[in-house]
Amino acid sequence: MKAASNNDMVRLYNVYKDYDRKSTALIDISLEIPRGGFVFLTGPSGAGKTTLLKLLFRAEMPTRGSIIVNGRNVVGIPDSKVPAMRRELGIVFQDFKLLRHKTVFENISFIPKILGVPYWQRRTRTYEVLKQVGIAHKMRELPPRLSGGEQQRVAIARALINDPVLILADEPTGNLDPDLSFEIMSIFESVNRKQGTTVLVATHDRALIEAMGKPVVVLDSGRLVDRRGL
Repeated sequence: MKAASNNDMVRLYNVYKDYDRKSTALIDISLEIPRGGFVFLTGPSGAGKTTLLKLLFRAEMPTRGSIIVNGRNVVGIPDSKVPAMRRELGIVFQDFKLLRHKTVFENISFIPKILGVPYWQRRTRTYEVLKQVGIAHKMRELPPRLSGGEQQRVAIARALINDPVLILADEPTGNLDPDLSFEIMSIFESVNRKQGTTVLVATHDRALIEAMGKPVVVLDSGRLVDRRGL
């Protein structure tokens, strides 16, 4: 393993995750992801991809090991500080997790509203991120009226609303056809290239990974078995 750099966005040292005595999700994972990098996380179903992402945004705690995200010890953060830590991250899920009875604008501006951001600022920023992902004209629509690709773009816009330092995406194209999958990846690539945002995408889509030509981390049965380009 190469020496860790202060410029790493993510650092994991000897991380284990056990759910019980018979279920081990991650085994001795040590990994660095550079600041400003774009990395794919892949492996078969059950390899530990989703668990690793959950550890990074403190949805799960490791059984053992250290996890540093953006220079901060994720394991040591008090529970009261976790929401503030997560606001530095953009999290994108396969099933979108949009509020069905809220408009696109309301879905994206929800967190800024809770934080007390004035309406005009929320509206301006929401329009900016929707324009960035190509669906500004859908701002007043409800999610059920959108296609799957449009809903995923809304989910990405929601992840971008707070200008995150790190985007974590868990199978973001799992429900989309190949053409839409490449469109979604081009959005992530643009954010990475233009804004310097670090991007970590978990996917099992080998064709997509090969076409993108980015560094790849491979998990298998909870173990890190390959890291190409890192």
